Amino acid sequence: MGLVVVSLLGEVLRVGGGLGTDYCVCVPSDENGRMLPAELERLVRYHKDRGNVPFFVNATSGTTVLGAFDPLMEIADICQKYDLWMHVDAAWGGGLLFSKKYRHPRLTGIERADSVTWNPHKLMGTILQCSTVHFKHEGILLSCNAMSAEYLFMTDKIYDPRFDTGDKVIQCGRHNDIFKLWLQWRGKGTSGFERLMDRLMELSEYMVRRIREQSDKFHLLLEPEMVNVSFWYLPLQLRGLPHNRAKEIKLGKVCAKLKGRMMQAGTVMVGYQPDDRRPNFFRNIISSAAVTERDVDFLLAEMDRLGHDIVVD
Repeated sequence: MGLVVVSLLGEVLRVGGGLGTDYCVCVPSDENGRMLPAELERLVRYHKDRGNVPFFVNATSGTTVLGAFDPLMEIADICQKYDLWMHVDAAWGGGLLFSKKYRHPRLTGIERADSVTWNPHKLMGTILQCSTVHFKHEGILLSCNAMSAEYLFMTDKIYDPRFDTGDKVIQCGRHNDIFKLWLQWRGKGTSGFERLMDRLMELSEYMVRRIREQSDKFHLLLEPEMVNVSFWYLPLQLRGLPHNRAKEIKLGKVCAKLKGRMMQAGTVMVGYQPDDRRPNFFRNIISSAAVTERDVDFLLAEMDRLGHDIVVD
């Protein structure tokens, strides 16, 4: 789900400032996890009509579980229409901006955002930790957060104090994350990042093909937009049965049992989780350039070897 933040007039000031989850409104999404712009506008109008003040919309480019990309152009139109701050959480999916092949239409419209979160330590493999936030409005973060503490950041140095990094990071005394990305970028180049993004996506597409070719053993939940490949494994007990809600519940139970066998065997490891529409399902992530098609084939074969005789109630 997406998110819109609403100020209930008078309430924020009365409690002494700050915003809690009571002021966050979840926006419904489609089956693929993408925000529904019509629902966003409906909720904005609903709260405005009641005297509340919607002011911040959080869109996502690459959700954690499904890897979904919200329709940024349509969301930007709504934000512009109602004078809302548009933030895009591209912490996971922002790396695809390097790929001419895959960035459109996934990230089309991100240039219209007021702010963007991007974590190069995720998809791009930058050394932990490297989390960044970007603003369209120059100087806004510094003006909101800088303390200009002269006992730490002297203003009478022999060099220009604007080059001090301490007062420009929220963590103050910690390292500036951006240097890690700068060094990596210098080494790989923009073209190197593009090749990496394309390769990771191609491997995920290969996995989708292999799952479809073995539809008697695996059930693909949806066509992924990113490297998140969501699927169920079908042990012998559940093969050939019609796919319905009762079967999905059993498939969800298979996940926990198969994951336990993976941990005991120590050969492969795939995470699983539910969402608001489905019980547990496996979510495979490929984010390493060292992975090959042979690894993908081994993963699927090993899951079948470990799980074919699982029985659930």
